[in-house]
Amino acid sequence: MLFLCVSYCFVFFKSELDTFGYCLYFMLTLMSCVSLLVYLEQCAYIYKKLPYPKKTLVIWVNGAAPVISTMSCLAMWIPKAFMITDMTSNSYFAVVIYKILLLLIEELGGSNAFLEKFSGKPFRISTGPCCCCCPCLPDVPMSRRMLFLLKLGSLQCAILKTVFTVLSIVLWTNGNYDPTNIGIYGITLWISLFVGVLTIISLWPVAIVFMNMNRYLRPLKIIPKYAMYQLTLVLSQLQTSIVNIVALYGDIACAPPLSSQARGTMLNQQILIMEMFIITLVNRFLYRRTYEAVETHDSEENTTALPKATLMEHDV
Repeated sequence: MLFLCVSYCFVFFKSELDTFGYCLYFMLTLMSCVSLLVYLEQCAYIYKKLPYPKKTLVIWVNGAAPVISTMSCLAMWIPKAFMITDMTSNSYFAVVIYKILLLLIEELGGSNAFLEKFSGKPFRISTGPCCCCCPCLPDVPMSRRMLFLLKLGSLQCAILKTVFTVLSIVLWTNGNYDPTNIGIYGITLWISLFVGVLTIISLWPVAIVFMNMNRYLRPLKIIPKYAMYQLTLVLSQLQTSIVNIVALYGDIACAPPLSSQARGTMLNQQILIMEMFIITLVNRFLYRRTYEAVETHDSEENTTALPKATLMEHDV
C-alpha cells in the first residue's frame, strides 16, 4: 500500500518537479522513514528496559517528533491531506503535554511518593506561559487536590483538542471550515483561538511542576529532555503558525502550480521533517542512557533520598 501511494505521488509530481525536486522529496522521505525506524527501535528498547508505567510515558513522549515528521511527509506528498495530517500531529502533541507531566511525577516515584515528599511545601506558580509576568503571585502549598488540578489542567487539552479536531474535520468536509479564512465572522478564527487558550492552559501545569522539581531530577538529564519537548512544541506550533500567517498575506512568493499559501505550507512541512529528524536522534541519545540514583537536597535537610523504587539505577 505504501509503495502504491508513493508510486502514485511520483507520477502526480512527475510533470511538476525537476531533478532537484526529486532529490529533495526523496531525501526528506528517507529522513522521515529513518526517524520512524529509530523511534520503533527505541520503543522496543524502552519496553524491555523500563518498568510500567514509566515505559509507556517515555514511549509517548519520544513519539512526538517521529509522528510530526511522518505526518509532514504525508502532507508533503499529498498536499490536499494537509488538514488531516496537521490536526493529527496537533492532537498527538496535546496528549504528549499531559504525558510529560506524568513522566515528571513518575521520575520521583509516582503520585504517592510525590505527595509524600512535597505535601504542604510551597510551589511557585509564577511561571510561563500564563503567569511569567506575575512574580508577585503567592506560592501555593502542594496537596492531593493541587496535584489533581495540575493533572486536570493538562488533561483537558488532550481531550478537548481532539474533540475540536474531529469537529473541524467534519466542518471542513462540509465546507464550513476554511483554514485560510481567519475573518471575525468565520468559525476558523474562533476554534483556533479557543484551542490556543486550551493549549496555553495545559502548558502551565507542566511548567509549574518542572520549575519546582528540576533540581531534583538533574541527574536524570531532565533539563535537556524538557528542552527537546519545548523545542518540539515551538517548531510544530509556533513556527507553523508564523509560516501560515506569512503565506496567508502573500509574503511567500508563489511558484506555479503552487499558490503562496500552498507553497508556504509545503516549505513548512519540509522544514519540519528536517527538524524532527534531528530531535528524534537527540532524544534517542537522551533517553538511552544509564543514570545513577537520584538524591534530593532541601534547604531544610542536608540530604533526603527519594523512595527506593526511584533510587534504583535504571536505563532510560
